[in-house]
Amino acid sequence: MLPATTALIRRRRSIKPVDMDPAREVDRALLTELIENATWAPTHGLTEQWKFHVFQADARHDLVQIMQETYRATTSVAEFREDKLKKMGETPLLAPVVIACVMERNGGTKIPEIEEVEAFACALQNLQLSATAAGLGCYWSSPPLLQTPMFHDWLGLRPADRCLGLIYLGWPKPNLTWPRSVRQPVENKIVWHVKKA
Repeated sequence: MLPATTALIRRRRSIKPVDMDPAREVDRALLTELIENATWAPTHGLTEQWKFHVFQADARHDLVQIMQETYRATTSVAEFREDKLKKMGETPLLAPVVIACVMERNGGTKIPEIEEVEAFACALQNLQLSATAAGLGCYWSSPPLLQTPMFHDWLGLRPADRCLGLIYLGWPKPNLTWPRSVRQPVENKIVWHVKKA
């Protein structure tokens, strides 16, 4: 059957930045390979709608600054949480790499936006599986501030483009026990339709 593929898919887990080693860099050649693997996802009309803004080293401080500024500017007093603001100031610095994942609307209105979003999700799954295969921790975050005009302007996005998430990447801390998970029996998820002649 597919033992290696099955093992990789079932091993992939979200590894939060707090469990990554911020001092251990991720080689640019490896990052490029992960991103290239992402771009081999299905893409209707070959729009290749992906753009990856990679933040490393001190550039992560720029990301922290805009995230905090955007949160302050776009969050109502009733919903504002100081602990959330503090976390935004810390989390991007815990991972050696943060990637802002942007879906560019290169196909115009010919291809429905939902299809472009679905293709981008496939690309990010490719990236996460590739990271897992390399031994990297990976975490996909999608805070609401990514959809604000303020954050879009900072990234230089066009009106129809969307930032679909931040991918945090890093080597797991040496003492990390790789998380395990369970799923419901697959029989609960399948409805077989078989018509006999």
